[in-house]
Amino acid sequence: MNRPKTLLSCLFIFLSILGFAQKPPAAKASKSAYVSGKVIDENENPLQNVSVIILGKQTGIATNDSGYFRLKVPAEKAFAIVFSYTGHREEQKNFLLSPDEEEHITVRLEQGSATVLKEVIVTDQRERTEAGLIRPNPKSIINLPSVTTGVESLIKIFVGSNNELTSQYSVRGGSYDENLIYVNDFEIFRPYLVRNGQQEGLSFINPELVRNINFYNGGFQAKYGDKMSSVLDIQYNKPKRFGGSAYIGLLEQGLHLEGTSANSKFTYLVGARNRSNKNLLSRQETQGNYVPSSADVQALLTYQLTNKSTVELFGNISQTKFSLQPEFSQLTSSVFSPFFTANLGLDIYFDGNEKDEYRTNMVGLSFTNQLSKKLKLKWMASRFENDERENVDITGAYLFGQRDFDKSKPSYGLIVNPLGAGVFQNYARNRLNIENWSFAHKGNLEKGRQAYQWGITYDRTSINDKLNEWEFQDSAGYSLPYHPDMLRLSKVLKSKADLSIDKFSGYVQDNIRFGDSLNAYTLTVGVRYNYNSLNKETLISPRIGASWKPNWKRDFVFRIAAGAYHQPPFYRELRRYDGTINTELKAQKSWQGLLGFDYNFIGFGRPMRWTTEAYYKHMTDVVPYDVDNVRVRYFGENSAKAYAAGIEMRLYGELVKDAESWISIGLMNTKEDIKGDTYNEYTLNDLNEPIDSVTLEKGWVRRPTDRRITFGMYFQDYLATNKNLKMYLNLLYGSNLPYNIPNNTKYRNGLEIPAYIRADVGFSALLLDSDRSKRRSHSPFLGFDNIWASLEVFNIIDRDNTISYLLIKDFSNTTYTMPQRLTPRLLNFKIVARW
Repeated sequence: MNRPKTLLSCLFIFLSILGFAQKPPAAKASKSAYVSGKVIDENENPLQNVSVIILGKQTGIATNDSGYFRLKVPAEKAFAIVFSYTGHREEQKNFLLSPDEEEHITVRLEQGSATVLKEVIVTDQRERTEAGLIRPNPKSIINLPSVTTGVESLIKIFVGSNNELTSQYSVRGGSYDENLIYVNDFEIFRPYLVRNGQQEGLSFINPELVRNINFYNGGFQAKYGDKMSSVLDIQYNKPKRFGGSAYIGLLEQGLHLEGTSANSKFTYLVGARNRSNKNLLSRQETQGNYVPSSADVQALLTYQLTNKSTVELFGNISQTKFSLQPEFSQLTSSVFSPFFTANLGLDIYFDGNEKDEYRTNMVGLSFTNQLSKKLKLKWMASRFENDERENVDITGAYLFGQRDFDKSKPSYGLIVNPLGAGVFQNYARNRLNIENWSFAHKGNLEKGRQAYQWGITYDRTSINDKLNEWEFQDSAGYSLPYHPDMLRLSKVLKSKADLSIDKFSGYVQDNIRFGDSLNAYTLTVGVRYNYNSLNKETLISPRIGASWKPNWKRDFVFRIAAGAYHQPPFYRELRRYDGTINTELKAQKSWQGLLGFDYNFIGFGRPMRWTTEAYYKHMTDVVPYDVDNVRVRYFGENSAKAYAAGIEMRLYGELVKDAESWISIGLMNTKEDIKGDTYNEYTLNDLNEPIDSVTLEKGWVRRPTDRRITFGMYFQDYLATNKNLKMYLNLLYGSNLPYNIPNNTKYRNGLEIPAYIRADVGFSALLLDSDRSKRRSHSPFLGFDNIWASLEVFNIIDRDNTISYLLIKDFSNTTYTMPQRLTPRLLNFKIVARW
């Protein structure tokens, strides 16, 4: 008898018997139930055609002429039914029913406006026809879980990030200094000496005051300024009634008030914020006494002189202080090689302190005259001042070697096999004052299918700069760089600058519309000019953009843009590595092209938008730079050429009903070729002595911002049975970055910073809704619109992201790299109230 066949037959018979032993499908208990009832108004009258929908579903039923309904619902599962009717408050009921159970209810809908229609702003589909334009919802900023709260946290979803401690961002391979920021048409400047994300304070933009966000990540029009990468154009609210908000959290607190006069001619918008990163920095690898604090006050006042004339006053005062008394730092890095595997550790014991202070104030006045429906003129004057002081005097003694991670030994966590020891001292007494006066005029004339725009600006900038920095390094009793007859410092930076720069700039452009609603075309043609008295260079920058909406069944819009984007040098670019100022530095020049499309479609039963853009930048007269944390160190010479090419894709829509989400993916490659980047390669004999050398050229290398892959996602969700309990996810990924050894041509791109992975999660609960009719007359919360409580978990995966490296030499003069990490997992609690 064939034994395998017999076993197989027995197994088949056993499974058959087991299958027949189960209940047939018809005998299974029903998994459905029913909810029935009647919907009435405040006067007990039945309401017909009331929408009755299970929360989260797309279909439902309506009440009949008698207000009656009967709805089939899931059993043994929590769910909610939403009742909505025009002109009445929306009502939600929660259920959990047994199979075949039917529950009868009576629902009363009160008149009111709990469901407020969203404000519709006609924009001629600007976000679809203008190249590079992204228009996120300002309300998304409030709920976005991020260490650096603000508009810039939302921007990083689209462009990527590598440091959660800073509000700065890199766009399509550009440096942090290649981005323009405007608030109500006033250009905003940033502090310049900041060298570490820990020292940064508040972002200039107060998210509670924001009404509209326009972000261009390329291909922007001639009416915007002379930078090479991006434009962030912010418009603040114009209040229509009294209101405000207040929030308090572990990291930041804020208050804002807004309102109008009785005749509605005068409006005010005032916001104040305070932030301390002490809780955030307390778990940094460098332990010590951190005292970071930042505060600001902003105000926007408007007065309508006549029906056609408006005056606007905008002001800002901000101050950031950073104090640090470091005590101890413990770094660890795993090293794997064909010869050995080790956990290398670096223990540093500090003495001294660092005290920094950054003060910024700005005031702007504008006068707008709407002469007719088609002609609008605007005059602007502003003054910006930035005063920065850095005082550093820190000494550190370090021990470097293999760290013991055997918990059974008393030496656990200690360095047991020393490889190097030394002392270093960092000293700085830096002062910087920048004052900028700006006078501008802008105009807009609409004539038929054309819209003409023009502008002219005069800027007077004064820079007073005093730098005094030096570093001393001692390794194994020898000062570096070593010289037998003298003591040398490893770095000395001493310079003074007292500059006054006059700048003239302006633009003219024409926006033209062709075709009809079936085949729509737009064309924008413009040119910018720029002249500054420092290098006496005149720049002409033509720019053109076009879009086409074909008469297709699918809703596509195609876009193209090209032009010159030249960037005159400012403070940072002028300074060489040794601190001297190059007043003859020319503008960095780029020619850029962009091609993309925009596609609206229905996904998951809801409207979605998918955009794709491919771009190329050709750059000349480039000023190379290195990035040390968030400090950009320029070469101060037009000594390179570069390029950047890539493609970006974004998906926007309600992945969950009534909850907007973003997904962004970018692929990019950017490289540079520095003139004169040669180095000698030596041939050694058996005694390790050089006997021959050859001169090599480094050639094309990755730029410091060359992140090949970026991914960002902002996702919202809520409980199926209760919309008042919500979840927000902020996810960022960026592939590796090159890290350059300063002043070393051979090892430019010699190191690599691992991929940046960051996940922040927020949970919020509605403590008080907007239905004031249910509150008692003496309730202290009678005047509030709503109150939310939020719990945020930053870096929920507790990823050790690297921002830079320390270079350490052992006793044999071999150099090792020790990674410097960013923030670990942290909890934040926040309460937000609005009225």
